[in-house]
Amino acid sequence: MATRSRTLFALLSGVVFGFSCAVAGDVLAERASEPSPEPAPVESSLPWEEARLFAEVYERIRREYVDDVADEELIEKAVRGMVAALDPHSAFLDSEEFEEMRLSTMGAYPGVGIEVAAENSAVKVLRPIEGSPAERAGMKSGDLIVKIDDVDVGADLAGAIARMRGPAGSLVKLTVKRPPSNQLINFELRRARVEVRSVSHQMLEPGFGYIRITNFSETTSGDVARAIATLRRDSPQGLHGLVLDLRNNPGGVLEAGVAVADAFLEEGVIVTADGRTGDARFRMEATPGDLLEGAKLVVLVNGGSASASEIVAGALKDHGRAALVGHKTYGKGSVQTVMPLSRGGAIKLTTSRYFTPSGASIQSKGITPDLIVEGPEVAPVDLRTESSKPLVERDKEVRVALEALKSGHPAARGVRTASQSSGVSSAHP
Repeated sequence: MATRSRTLFALLSGVVFGFSCAVAGDVLAERASEPSPEPAPVESSLPWEEARLFAEVYERIRREYVDDVADEELIEKAVRGMVAALDPHSAFLDSEEFEEMRLSTMGAYPGVGIEVAAENSAVKVLRPIEGSPAERAGMKSGDLIVKIDDVDVGADLAGAIARMRGPAGSLVKLTVKRPPSNQLINFELRRARVEVRSVSHQMLEPGFGYIRITNFSETTSGDVARAIATLRRDSPQGLHGLVLDLRNNPGGVLEAGVAVADAFLEEGVIVTADGRTGDARFRMEATPGDLLEGAKLVVLVNGGSASASEIVAGALKDHGRAALVGHKTYGKGSVQTVMPLSRGGAIKLTTSRYFTPSGASIQSKGITPDLIVEGPEVAPVDLRTESSKPLVERDKEVRVALEALKSGHPAARGVRTASQSSGVSSAHP
């Protein structure tokens, strides 16, 4: 790896965290670099004819476009278009977008502690974070945020997130509409540092544990280690096997993903990457120490398992440490470098592609599980939902994974080997 400071991470997709203003985005492994005091030298100057074309279009828009557009806005749009046109995963980030991307990987944020998303032209509370100001005040999943500090929210998710952001200790007033009665309720919340846990765990049955990782943040590897320690403590006869659930995990901090893979490996390559520059080429290897001490391991994956999740799954599969169960993964194997710019923004530029220990690229291919679960994909069951039924009865794929653990054979009931399958079509009939 290069010696200069950087953070490798895969942008999260899906839920937007209201307390953190973490905007969900792509699912690509990325690298952050420090801003240069002056522009880096380029190999050649911009050809005159191309520069002339740009200037001609720019002037046409300034003079004849139906609306007056500020020069700064035109330049930003030109930059956005130039970077975005390279591939679906490169992008220009203004200062706010860059900050929100940075916050999304930290695992702890100052705020009120709710996950929110846009739904039906409203900002909906997906859930309050355990122990957060929002949970303590009584906010509930399904609440619709209609006002923040007496300012109407409407469907402006980004605006709502921005107004909920603030330093720890400051106050914010939220007005919510609570279905089904649509009663209006006011909450005055004091912002605080909120810890976001991406790891949950429970015992499936004596000797067999379950860990789910929803995304990879800076706290994930430590949380996994603590979860395993708890499962081992609760297994006086020994922990015989573990189901590691990476379904619908779009990625996160790549270094956290590497650390999770390392937690189950004694040695060997975890991931390599190749690109045009020296910094775009790197190699990460496991260090001695298996937290499971050789106990059996099954990894659950599906089409929502991407980037850092695929790095973990690919490393454990290639080293023969774990059997993969579920459905073919997403197939996101390109690496972006996040390069801060002088005015506070950044560009997210594809600079390399990564490879599993066997040397395989998963870009646009994904990883086919060892054991493919018959039938359509199902979302993981939310462990926070109260139920009298055990998880293995509520989640078919967890049940299949547990059976695979206990039998130690790929012909466990409900699955078939990849060699017997026709591929993706069989997993997604």
